[in-house]
Amino acid sequence: MGTTSVQGALSGRPDWPGWPPEAARHYRQAGYWRDEVFGDLPARQASARPTATALVDGDRRWTYAALEAEVEGLYRSLHRLGLRRGDRVIVQLPNRAEFVLLWFALQRLGAVPVHALPGHRRHEIAHLARITEAVAYVIPDRHARFDYRALAADLGAEHASLRHTIVVGDTGDHTGFVPFETLLDPRAPAVASPGPAVDAGDLALLLLSGGTTGTPKLIPRTHQDYAYNARAAAEVCRLDEDSVYLAVLPIAFNFTMSCPGVLGTLHAGGTVVLSPSPSPGTALELIERERVTITAVNPPLVPYWLREFEERRPDISSLAVLQVGAARLADDLARRIEPTLGARLQQVFGMAEGLLNLTALDDPSAIICSTQGRPVSPADEVLVVDGDGAPVPDGQVGELLTRGPYTLRGYYRSPELARTHFTEDGFYRTGDLVRRLPTGHLSVVGRVKEQINRGGEKIDATEVEEHLLAHPGIDSVAVVAAADPELGERSVAFVVCTGPVPKTRELASFLRERGLAAYKAPDRVKVIERMPLTPVGKTDKNALRETARLEDGQAR
Repeated sequence: MGTTSVQGALSGRPDWPGWPPEAARHYRQAGYWRDEVFGDLPARQASARPTATALVDGDRRWTYAALEAEVEGLYRSLHRLGLRRGDRVIVQLPNRAEFVLLWFALQRLGAVPVHALPGHRRHEIAHLARITEAVAYVIPDRHARFDYRALAADLGAEHASLRHTIVVGDTGDHTGFVPFETLLDPRAPAVASPGPAVDAGDLALLLLSGGTTGTPKLIPRTHQDYAYNARAAAEVCRLDEDSVYLAVLPIAFNFTMSCPGVLGTLHAGGTVVLSPSPSPGTALELIERERVTITAVNPPLVPYWLREFEERRPDISSLAVLQVGAARLADDLARRIEPTLGARLQQVFGMAEGLLNLTALDDPSAIICSTQGRPVSPADEVLVVDGDGAPVPDGQVGELLTRGPYTLRGYYRSPELARTHFTEDGFYRTGDLVRRLPTGHLSVVGRVKEQINRGGEKIDATEVEEHLLAHPGIDSVAVVAAADPELGERSVAFVVCTGPVPKTRELASFLRERGLAAYKAPDRVKVIERMPLTPVGKTDKNALRETARLEDGQAR
């Protein structure tokens, strides 16, 4: 079904720039980009291993043959509904099998899923509908006590392009909404005139940026670059047909989808198990029941997983690899994972914009516990630069710049970001502060915009957070800047505690004993019940800064 041409990835598109012709030719000739499209993957695997288990969602299970049959039926129904190649479709589903079935059916059609997250609400979805001119919106009826049908009805009335709302579950009293189950028709007639074949250089999906400010930027990914992303990660993780991957974090995340995630596992012929919740109890139960071999979590979940395991002692002996990514994992916490869980830790540092770094499974433990890996592709170009853009020596801190075969050269329908987010020669400015080791491994230090300027002394919030997480009474921490009339900025540490609340002086003494300079100790400590998160699952430091600002105003 898929065809390919260099033109599919070239610059000059009206919606996104693609790669320069010379770079595109190099990536294809070197074999990084292949003549494959995602819509063909279920059929390929169904032909090779029809009876092997592809997908598990609770009590529901799909072999590769069953997965292919349902994807084909759904593809035919979506075509009959009027969806066509190039149409954008906002997909806002939790970790359910319907996401996987729909995703591959859209790929076969040549339509473009826009990966919305369950936590997004009217502001974010309206932005996505406006910028993509999406023709359809796919939702659950309810999830996490939120009714998505009312939101969909309002958005449909405001955005003329949204012609279809597809609901997984009960459509309620909303006339015109399409029940998802009615589209799963194995008897749907074959598509007589499918139109032009999907090209491997076509836009395959739109991911959302992981930034915490404003509305999310849209990240264009093609079949050839995103498939390479998943394949390269699967190779580092040594996935094969015996691999069982548990999707714990939201499936719409780039991390869960292709690092190696769902796509890397299915490409290898393995099994994907969907967890309805990231809660440690649910996830550990599924690892035991399904004999999961690899899964991925973010750092805030790690202390809870360790505690849950130590209390329940489930049989998770099948778990060979625990990936931790999406934020910096504290070294002390990293060192506890393998002795406690018996699984190899694999640190992951990536971004939906492209560059993916993994520690290798045979890296020394010291490297695994103190770095966030190295690029998975030999074609990844990495620069670490100072504030003037000049490269810094290995071991020194600088901003990470990158370009390569799966890293974007521009955001979707946002040409105004070209100058601020990319260099003239196409390097993406990540905004991450890193140190590069001579081995190529990267150690993430923080974000360019997260440094606190306390009376001229620079404090790296990430460094302080890592040390505070080593305190036995702290489960989660975020350090932010607050305005100060004398110092310019001072530091506020928001902490989630399990035991007695440590006082500010106690934490200052604790940090001093760990060798930190006195000025890096937080000026104020604020205890909160739970850490606020952005829709993409990262600590919402903007909300914490606003809390600090409001409390300062009340104090005055």
